[in-house]
Amino acid sequence: MVLHSPKISPSRPAIRQLDEAAINRIAAGEVVERPASAVKELVENAIDAGAGRITVDYADGGKTLIRVTDDGCGMTAADLPLALSRHATSKIDGSDLLAISSFGFRGEALPSLGAVGRLCVTSRVAGEGAASISVSGGRIEGVRPAALTRGTVVELRDLFFATPARLKFLRSDRAEAQAIADVIRRLALAQPSAGFVLRDVSGGGEGRVMFRADPEPGDLPDALGGRCARVLGTDFADNALRVSAEQDGMRLSGYAALPTFSRGSPVAQFLFVNGRPVLDRMLFGALRAAYFDVLSRDRHPAAVLRLDCDPQRVDVNVHPAKSEVRFREPGLARGLILSGLRQALAQGAQRASSTLGAATLAALRPGTPRIWRMERPSAPAMSRAFQAQAPLPAVAGFAEASSARIEPAEIPGDAETLPLGAARAQVHENYIIAQTGRGIVIVDQHAAHERLVYERLKRQREGQGVAAQSLLIPVIVEMSDADAARLMEVAPDLQKLGLTAEPFGRGAVAVREVPAILGQVDARRLILDVLDELSDLGDSGLVQAKIDAVLSRMACHGSVRSGRQMRAEEMNALLREMEATPHSGQCNHGRPTYVELKLADIERLFGRT
Repeated sequence: MVLHSPKISPSRPAIRQLDEAAINRIAAGEVVERPASAVKELVENAIDAGAGRITVDYADGGKTLIRVTDDGCGMTAADLPLALSRHATSKIDGSDLLAISSFGFRGEALPSLGAVGRLCVTSRVAGEGAASISVSGGRIEGVRPAALTRGTVVELRDLFFATPARLKFLRSDRAEAQAIADVIRRLALAQPSAGFVLRDVSGGGEGRVMFRADPEPGDLPDALGGRCARVLGTDFADNALRVSAEQDGMRLSGYAALPTFSRGSPVAQFLFVNGRPVLDRMLFGALRAAYFDVLSRDRHPAAVLRLDCDPQRVDVNVHPAKSEVRFREPGLARGLILSGLRQALAQGAQRASSTLGAATLAALRPGTPRIWRMERPSAPAMSRAFQAQAPLPAVAGFAEASSARIEPAEIPGDAETLPLGAARAQVHENYIIAQTGRGIVIVDQHAAHERLVYERLKRQREGQGVAAQSLLIPVIVEMSDADAARLMEVAPDLQKLGLTAEPFGRGAVAVREVPAILGQVDARRLILDVLDELSDLGDSGLVQAKIDAVLSRMACHGSVRSGRQMRAEEMNALLREMEATPHSGQCNHGRPTYVELKLADIERLFGRT
């Protein structure tokens, strides 16, 4: 008995040419996955047309209506039929697919949308009359005159009505609307000089404005900073460091948040290559690697980064959705992100997130009583009341609590002008209270000293190198020829970290030395983990991460412990060393080492303002 595959006909299959409608529906499956994909394609077309203001209206999560209005250059009546044909575009001439500087270039979006929905395009070029064209389920109607002041209006109704099976895979209206909002925010960050308005017009009428971002003035860095504040919030802007680095013609710019301003998921990470939003695994891996030494493993950094280079050095024609790119020099791109971010983090090393103070005050603030104006005493009366409530001298019975110590010390007159001020007290044998010119600082002595010791150990490692422990019997690790060759490419870098591996015939390497600081280590498992990281990210920081983890544990055990009483000079010495040490704003585990409270906020907490 002969069994045939259900997917293979027993007779010879005939080769046939698919009709245009089927081709467009297949292309739509690649380009348009959901309403948010349609919005992305249409808004990118508007940006390529030079639009300064873009308005997006949607209804029912984009399932029944998507309308994109822009003030771009527009299209003529003769251009409209051509715009709805496959692989027709004004953005490239096809001679060089590696010199693409526009968002779109494939010429698939409009015909794909017209194949699965009801599409109407109305456009006008300056000096000519407006024209409109419609297509429904792949059937194109003729061009007709229309009324429009300028630019283009693209209206898409009943998405996927021609492919009803696709409708079953869409999520709820709320989820699809959220996806549309995410797309608009990402594109708003990519183009800060353009204005964006997003409206939900479900139910008719003017609808509700869900998002609005006016065009940002100034050059690109300043405009991007203003747009970040609008999209990600003022807290991000207040706690972000400006990133600027350049190497071999490739430039990195943008903003990266302080380690103490982290998120529980990577929802606040935005990467752009030549202005194009991308979801590149290697670039996001470099972003995580730049923060690995200052952030807890369960936290994620927030950043908006732009990587700009010659279009010839990056291939954007990798995926139909154009969300993936391929670099000619991936190591240079990854290294630039690592070095640029680490340099920015080092410059803001002593800062802690401003949201920590707000969170502290919120935790301390009791229920605010309602104060009527007629009940509030006059200023002289309040002054006399404060004098009467002043504490008595210590000789009259005032004494320190056992967990709070105040040691008088000679404090330089300019100490309060320093970032962390002058130490005034220690409470619960763990927290240092310092006074600055504009408030107070609360320092976790153990967390702060842990970071100081850790940075000191890392400097010693960089100066003296990593000691290697020779194995009595080399460990032979078998692998494929390709993996062995990939490992040998980074062997010199691994040797600097104390891990020595040499070729051992075909498809095998011999591990002869391991970092001594790691103690008993499974050399085979370590090599295979390094290979996995090389395959995933193109580079490996695993060995250094393991060494740093050991140094971190050593720093934790060798630092000032909680419960130890510190003299005033010791506390001030700790503050001064924190001000001079990189990354002292957070401990080895990513937790903050200090919290700053502004005097105005403290007075507001007690109703004194």
